[in-house]
Amino acid sequence: MGGALAGALATPVAAWTGQASAALPTVDMEAVVKSAQIDPRRADSAITAGSRDSVLLVESALQAKGLLAASYVDGHFGTRTIDAYAAWQRSLGYTGLDATGLPGPTSLTKLGEQRFTVVRPLSPGAQSTFRGVPVNARTKAMLLEAERLLARQFTITQGSYSPGEDPTSAGTHDGGGALDLAVDGMTSAQRTTAVRRLRQVGFAAWLRTPSQGNWPYHIHAIALADTDQSTPARNQAGDYYLGLNGLANRGPDDGPAVEPKVTWEQYLRA
Repeated sequence: MGGALAGALATPVAAWTGQASAALPTVDMEAVVKSAQIDPRRADSAITAGSRDSVLLVESALQAKGLLAASYVDGHFGTRTIDAYAAWQRSLGYTGLDATGLPGPTSLTKLGEQRFTVVRPLSPGAQSTFRGVPVNARTKAMLLEAERLLARQFTITQGSYSPGEDPTSAGTHDGGGALDLAVDGMTSAQRTTAVRRLRQVGFAAWLRTPSQGNWPYHIHAIALADTDQSTPARNQAGDYYLGLNGLANRGPDDGPAVEPKVTWEQYLRA
């Protein structure tokens, strides 16, 4: 009789255990942030490679909260999805840099409750003062590694988190991941090599010249996938991925080609 009872219970107990332990789908935060940088800058509704499934999960969650129309649940993290995600951030009480529509680790995790789990999380790390300017831990680590590859130390002329410090920056330095670097004393070849090293560790970097704007020669760098980016910096990151120069004219990229374009996390894994 004991054997019969055990047999009778085996199937429902197994079924219940399997249901309780069923894993939620996963959202790759690195892929989502990449698409949130690139897709709003596209001229079409193309989907960023490797991001479709994760973006669909995020968009479905936004739709379920009444923030995104079903027609925009398409895997393309365009301007409507950016707006919807910003509304989600504001609903959590976030403002400023925390409510730009660029997903952060906390807001993304909260959005996924009972729907998905977040893998490959991104975080800019703590803010500090480094060589006299504000930066976050991630940007500092990236710069130090670029300097190691270059065998040369940069002088930082403008850091991150500095709204209004330089009107010619058009808001790119308002948030995290933004640096301007002096190139005094460098030859043309050395400047190109410096930009290349910055790109290799995950910066969207360009040599800026006086002919392009009211500024001296310098390198402008934006850390890809920095979730503290201002909206103008996010746009520059997206333009870099799309082969553009990061300026208002959206001209072709005038820097050294580095392929594939990688983030800091991808560089570390490689």
